[in-house]
Amino acid sequence: MCKNIVEKGDFEQPLLLYNRTKQRSLEFSEKFPSGKTEVVDSIAAGVARADIIFTILAKDDVVEAVADEILKAGDVKGKLIVECSTIHPETTTRLAKTFHDRGAEFVAGPVFGAPAMAEIGQLVGVLAGPTESVQRARPYFKGVMSRSDIDMSGESYERALQLKLVGNTFILNMVEQLSEGLVLAEKCGLGTKYLHDFVENILPGPYAAYSTRIQSGAYHRMAYPLFPVDLARKDARHALSLAEASGTRLRNVEVADAHLAQVQEHDGAKGDIAGIYGVVRQEAGLKYENN
Repeated sequence: MCKNIVEKGDFEQPLLLYNRTKQRSLEFSEKFPSGKTEVVDSIAAGVARADIIFTILAKDDVVEAVADEILKAGDVKGKLIVECSTIHPETTTRLAKTFHDRGAEFVAGPVFGAPAMAEIGQLVGVLAGPTESVQRARPYFKGVMSRSDIDMSGESYERALQLKLVGNTFILNMVEQLSEGLVLAEKCGLGTKYLHDFVENILPGPYAAYSTRIQSGAYHRMAYPLFPVDLARKDARHALSLAEASGTRLRNVEVADAHLAQVQEHDGAKGDIAGIYGVVRQEAGLKYENN
């Protein structure tokens, strides 16, 4: 996301960078011409100089901790906070109120797309909040960080996160269905090649990409997960919580989350959402790994 702001954004000031691991910020900054980025030593140092502050973090408690640091940094009146993390709608609503009480603007801006999509500016942003604030944030999305955005101007902040969570259940269910289908194809003698041909022809895009990723064995060979199992389970918990509060159930998500729990047990922190395939293989009497 930062890469595309630097390369595609038409902005006069350098992009201020902060990461808890400073070396990562330094290595990222070195990729660009002088003056395009600047590494700051603390959240407070960045907040003091920034007019617009983007945050995208892994979990709700981390997001809230960083929000506290931003607020402790000093006056945030008039600044725009664009919160892009996948968190519970209630967390977003609470954060927005806290920032509003201090005179800041707030936009809920979660994004759809894998890291590879983020790298090439092909994310899809979801923007909710007061119309004026959303319009202030949009120049950083479509054509810069994202290929498009879903404009929810005027909607309550929680709507963006509701959409993000429901949308992520589609990803989870897709991996579950691919895993079950590929295992059945192998067990019944059809073979996975023809099923993959079907997916490429009928369900191109994410389905085909995940099918390739699963069959390549990346789910058990990757040193670092593309969609870590603990984050996938966090999203599933939030979606299940939303469903329960709304008086409905997500039975497919319940099944997929149970499989994710087994991925977590098998692979620990390096487990990826695509590891569901390995678990479904085991349930069918095959090895977890598809060597």
